[in-house]
Amino acid sequence: MILEVAILDVKLGQENEFEAAFRKAQRIISSIQGYVSHQLQNCIENPGRYILLVNWQTLEDHTVGFRESEQYQEWRSLLHHFYEPFPEVEHYQSVYSNVL
Repeated sequence: MILEVAILDVKLGQENEFEAAFRKAQRIISSIQGYVSHQLQNCIENPGRYILLVNWQTLEDHTVGFRESEQYQEWRSLLHHFYEPFPEVEHYQSVYSNVL
């Protein structure tokens, strides 16, 4: 399994609108083949900062299956205008986990 990690800095004052848009957008990502699960968390110290964690079966499920899909265009139109700066996305593979 691959973990996608994105730090999302939302433009000041647009947090509520972003969260409402994300509620719609999460249906898109969860419909993609290879999607496993996701979490969106809000930073306590910086309320405009979020972290998006998405588990994928393979790296290609995200980089090809999702990003090259028609659904990604809808995802972009719902969410990308909220970010400043645009987020850097990284992918991680497990070295150790205590999750069963």
